[in-house]
Amino acid sequence: MQNAPSLILGIALVVLLLLIAFSSGTEVAMLSANRYKIRAAAKSGKRTARALDALLSKPESWLGANLVILALASVAASSIVTLLAQRTGYEHAVPLAAGALAVFMIVFCELAPKIYAALKPDPVALNSTYIYKVLVFLMTPFSWFANRAAYGFLRLFGVKPVKEGGQAMSPDELRSVVAEAGPMIPTRHRQMLLSILDLEHVTVNDIMIPRHDIASINVADDWEDIIDQLRQTPHTRLPLHDGELDNLIGIVHMKRVAQELARDTLTRERLIEIARTREPYFVPEGTSLTVQLNQFQRNRRRLAFVVDEYGDIQGFVTLEDILEEIVGEFTTDPATITHKHVHREAAGAHSTDHWAGNYPRTGRKR
Repeated sequence: MQNAPSLILGIALVVLLLLIAFSSGTEVAMLSANRYKIRAAAKSGKRTARALDALLSKPESWLGANLVILALASVAASSIVTLLAQRTGYEHAVPLAAGALAVFMIVFCELAPKIYAALKPDPVALNSTYIYKVLVFLMTPFSWFANRAAYGFLRLFGVKPVKEGGQAMSPDELRSVVAEAGPMIPTRHRQMLLSILDLEHVTVNDIMIPRHDIASINVADDWEDIIDQLRQTPHTRLPLHDGELDNLIGIVHMKRVAQELARDTLTRERLIEIARTREPYFVPEGTSLTVQLNQFQRNRRRLAFVVDEYGDIQGFVTLEDILEEIVGEFTTDPATITHKHVHREAAGAHSTDHWAGNYPRTGRKR
């Protein structure tokens, strides 16, 4: 190096500075890249994403190679600048050149590349994937030694390497990722995902229909009153009880009642017989919605009575109630229908927007 022409040393210095800038910027990009987005692209068949995902799964390989190159390039650049400064013959050339090199490296080889990589981590990481594969291959002996030395030093402080799979996200971390997804996930879908994550923190007590609001049939009432109630109810399922609500007989499905009414064969005894074919389903108060949703699915049920520790009915919860916690309300009270999707076009003419998909329900189904 001592006898090399100054032009060659100048070119080598420029190459080394570019290498330092590349190493600094891509290091930030690789550490900041969206692993889940890259993994999804890899599963879709993109070769570059697959190669990058393989690199990111072994950070010690590419990070070791990057640090070795960065260290060697920094030392070499400093030596070249010192040599070129000495050739000028100026008394204070060496300290001035060292100061100028430090400022240049901080601004143009560290800050600028890192800021750019932090703003666009995924494109920078993807574009440098194959370069890193070559560098990792060339620097394998150096990075192997450096990694072993680093792990040995960390073991002195009780730090051990994390095995694959140790980066699983907690529910709170996943909630933060979904909340900060921005335009990548539509607002409506983002809210649904957050609602699913929150199900385990909500219990059946929070969404149940209170005991005094449960629509039910008392078999001890006057038969004409029972018939009127059956004909006017907006619900598809009604609890049948004898006297107090706690004396449940079963659940009456209005489809079967309608068949009996059509044949004029419905009697009090027949109504009790229909109700007993569907025994009531009870769940303890305080059950989380996540658990209850699984129970509904496992037991093939759509509704349940919430009971306290003494077995007294406290309320009523349905599958629709839990689904509304996820997707929002999709049932409609007939008294509140506003027909938002009906527009007047001309005298006596109306048009609808997606009428089939937005047709309101008439009451809460049970």
